[in-house]
Amino acid sequence: QVQLVESGGGLVQAGGSLRLSCAASGRTFSTYAMGWFRQAPGKEREFVAAINWSGSSTYYVDSVKGRFTISRENAKNTVYLQMNSLKPEDTAVYCCAAKRLATAQAMGVMSGGRFLVDHWGQGTQVTVSS
Repeated sequence: QVQLVESGGGLVQAGGSLRLSCAASGRTFSTYAMGWFRQAPGKEREFVAAINWSGSSTYYVDSVKGRFTISRENAKNTVYLQMNSLKPEDTAVYCCAAKRLATAQAMGVMSGGRFLVDHWGQGTQVTVSS
């Protein structure tokens, strides 16, 4: 069982930056594709970014391309989301997720209204003020 713990959320002004971290338990972290998702109040959960097991492939939703960067350090069992040029519409609870033996693109796939991931973290709040 993989447990995921996010950190790094907070309150920031528009145009500012935050870096989220997601620490994973277990010794099989490098076999998982990792992703970040977000959910704003009253809205559906949204895919944000994903990275494959080695870090060689990444995938982003159009609204964050050029502003957010996902990366990972397998030696530390950690995945990051660097968020720059933040906008008020980025305000949400951000969760990381893991899917074993998957591509980055597969993290954004939905079926029956659900993202097909294996493990979810609890989330960290990001609030961007205008």
